[in-house]
Amino acid sequence: MSDAITHHRQLRELTIDELANELLMLDHPISADALAEMERCARLLTVDDLVAIAYLLDTTPAVLLSHVPIDMPEPEGPFAAGLASDVDSTELRAWIEGKTTLDRESRVRWSEERAGRLRLRSAHLEEQLRGAYAELCELGDLTSRRSKCSVGAASTAAHPRRRARAQSG
Repeated sequence: MSDAITHHRQLRELTIDELANELLMLDHPISADALAEMERCARLLTVDDLVAIAYLLDTTPAVLLSHVPIDMPEPEGPFAAGLASDVDSTELRAWIEGKTTLDRESRVRWSEERAGRLRLRSAHLEEQLRGAYAELCELGDLTSRRSKCSVGAASTAAHPRRRARAQSG
């Protein structure tokens, strides 16, 4: 979540001092030093802190809670204490956002729906890839025809007999 706070603060082009000032005006004072510690995971934040920061960053507490950095390595265990170790970042986000629950039936249904969406996306991407491949083939054919024409034209221009045949033909 600390990465999420940093990310959303930077998206809004706010410095830590500016965010601290906004929090003070919101009557929820958190010093710039305390905010910096939160962003470095060196300080815990309360639910009230989370709500105030989310409000000022024009997002929701759920978005801040469910943010998983793209470059984060796969965790060795669960994302959070009490979660099953096989809950991945996508399922965690869906659960935090209220799109699924973590009971067995809901997890199976959510996984099946996700697999269906991934199959659909895969089919769409394969179709795009085939189209791009066909377009590249057409460009390649065009390029090879052009290069043959230019080679033929160059050899005709270089030899007077070929030039004479080309003009008479």
